[in-house]
Amino acid sequence: MKTRPSSSTGLMQRSLAALLALLFCFSCLPPPAYAQDRGERKTLLQLLFGKKPKKAAVEEIITPRQTRPRTRKRNPAANTTATAASQDQPQPVTKAENARKILVIGDFLANSLGDGLTAAFETSPNVVVENRNSVASGLVREDHYDWQAQLPTFIDEIKPAMVVIMIGANDRQQMAINGTREKFRTEAWLKEYEVRAAKLAAAVRSRNLPLLWVGLPAFQSPSMTADALQFNGMFRTQVERAGGEFIDVWDGFVDENGKFVITGSDVNGQQVRLRNSDGMNLTRAGRRKLAFYVEKSAKRLLGDTASPELVRLDASNLPELLDLPPAENNRIVRTPPISLIDPELDGGKELLGARAMPVMLDQSARRLLIEKGEMEAAPAGRIDDYRMK
Repeated sequence: MKTRPSSSTGLMQRSLAALLALLFCFSCLPPPAYAQDRGERKTLLQLLFGKKPKKAAVEEIITPRQTRPRTRKRNPAANTTATAASQDQPQPVTKAENARKILVIGDFLANSLGDGLTAAFETSPNVVVENRNSVASGLVREDHYDWQAQLPTFIDEIKPAMVVIMIGANDRQQMAINGTREKFRTEAWLKEYEVRAAKLAAAVRSRNLPLLWVGLPAFQSPSMTADALQFNGMFRTQVERAGGEFIDVWDGFVDENGKFVITGSDVNGQQVRLRNSDGMNLTRAGRRKLAFYVEKSAKRLLGDTASPELVRLDASNLPELLDLPPAENNRIVRTPPISLIDPELDGGKELLGARAMPVMLDQSARRLLIEKGEMEAAPAGRIDDYRMK
């Protein structure tokens, strides 16, 4: 006999089935948008009973993290280094009224050379650099700028102690010779160019002034570099023939293979940019390096005048001992000079610790031989005994 299940048992089964169906539906639903935004998955208990996370956790998720704007701290060491570097730079000094002058003439490269020499002698009170250049000038276009006529005028005006010439970078062009125009590098062109270079050098040497003729550096253009080498050969021949000094700067602006470089070593051995992007003009470091080659010869010709430590002595800066009143001068004890080889320099005639020679009672054979020329008789029977027996 079968028994029916009780009504309470059936109700429980139906509730359980409904609960399972409800759980299945919840599992198929997409996650809530706010949960996706927060990146957090809810547990089964939270889905059924709506249990919320702790307040602290919710605040940690919802409240954005507060960040303070960062303040860039200054580096005191960098400021100290910059200050020290500025202090290490030489400070310009006031030039003396009778300072010796260096006249620099030529084209745009000579203008850079003049700037470099000005920086080189910035701390020398007795040296002034006079930069008288025409950047577009040369020895070819005398109709544009005639150096043969201008140089004597500058010498009479400035009265320099020496003349520095750097020219030729603009001269790769036709030349007017006796009413005809000769092309660059023809035989007539080269011959006339040597004549003009010799005349410019003679204009300086005829005044009995030292002449420093600076050669051309390498250029970025291979054709300009080849022409610069030919120019330097002509300049060296004519300048040395006139009694001047040719300064070769070629090695300072090429690498170990003799090729043009934009970046190279400066006067301190540091790698810096020497030339501008056009491959012709010089940067500030390049101008200083160009002047470095001339500075050595200029200092040799100027002597002690070029020294930064040399100052002019006049009545305003004489030492105190040289400007004493007559009463003070009379109190100075003056003694004649004493020779360092004088035996009586220390008040004595004998060496320190010297003793009297001991008196010898018996004179030795050596003493008798040296002082009296006497020789003791040889012992009997010795080979040098020549006595008659």
